[in-house]
Amino acid sequence: MFWLWYILIGLVAGWLGSLIVKGNGSGLLLNLVIGVIGSLLGGWLFGLMGLGTTSMLGSLITATVGAIVLLLIVSLFTRRRV
Repeated sequence: MFWLWYILIGLVAGWLGSLIVKGNGSGLLLNLVIGVIGSLLGGWLFGLMGLGTTSMLGSLITATVGAIVLLLIVSLFTRRRV
């Protein structure tokens, strides 16, 4: 049952991250991928700082921060030149 919560948190975190960074949603599958990878990245970054979460809200914040960092890193490599 925990995997369902991880997917839901990843989906919401990816959606929030794409809203904050790009200004619009990306799509259901891409938001899920961004959220899940972002949650791993956020957990790693928060672990380096000595922070840990035990609640669902803390997990959502961690995953959203990770998704934002992931989207910012990706945007560095995929910027379109005008």
